Amino acid sequence: MNSNPVRSRWVVAQGVRTHYAEAGDGEHKVLALHGGGAGSSGASGMGPVLPLLGNDFHVLAPDSIGGFGLTDVHAPTPYGLISRARHTADFIDALAIDRCSLIGNSQGAWAGVYYAMLHPDRVKKLVIVSSLTIAGSMGIKQAPNAAMKALMGYDGTREGMKALLEALIIDTSRITDKLIDDRQAAATRPGALDAFRRMAAGIEHVRNDPVLSLQTQWQRALPILTERIPTLILWGKADTFALPETGQALADLLPAARIEWVEGAGHQVQTDAPDASARLIRDFLHG
Repeated sequence: MNSNPVRSRWVVAQGVRTHYAEAGDGEHKVLALHGGGAGSSGASGMGPVLPLLGNDFHVLAPDSIGGFGLTDVHAPTPYGLISRARHTADFIDALAIDRCSLIGNSQGAWAGVYYAMLHPDRVKKLVIVSSLTIAGSMGIKQAPNAAMKALMGYDGTREGMKALLEALIIDTSRITDKLIDDRQAAATRPGALDAFRRMAAGIEHVRNDPVLSLQTQWQRALPILTERIPTLILWGKADTFALPETGQALADLLPAARIEWVEGAGHQVQTDAPDASARLIRDFLHG
């Protein structure tokens, strides 16, 4: 199948100079939201599926605030992932997108779902990819594991970045020198690590605030949302970060959503299995 080249673009979203990658030019707009590991971006987190989905859709993958990709490191994130979700809303408005579908991996899925809760009339369909963050908002507990420690233990070195990627991606042939170097460059550009730490502090602030934390408790809201907005859950059967049993527990709490298991895929399902992921997403969005 022919694929569309990935293009680099910029937009100012509510005063934040925001970088994004895009592919295709279809009428159906699809936002692809990357996960939360250091150095992640629209291109490095969602890149393998962008040109594949670009055959059918106009796919846009923004670099989040919080020290990710090339987006302005000075953007404030006092409310952690809530701030990230608001930036997603600003990005959508800046590009004058009336309605779109949302694909999110991990923390990106949380930001996409939060946006959908605020603007259900503007979201066509949702795709949740291996999101331990959403599982946590549904009250699902998972014990710390080695993959989590590798992600949180990134120390600013190239070796640390390689270890981080090995925790997220099972197929080591996909952890290329270019991927390591691109994410390392994004994670260590001036101000990025400080922005990443401010994002983490914002997440912790919301978690510990008795009022704000209510916005992260979705046991009642998310099942209703998935009845209203068609939702697909993709989960890697080899995910060592957000374990398959966590994905099954989430699916059990969201009976209106459909879950698809991807063989041989880890936490970044779309990186380990881009062809299978793109096919599942394409069929779902067209259905």
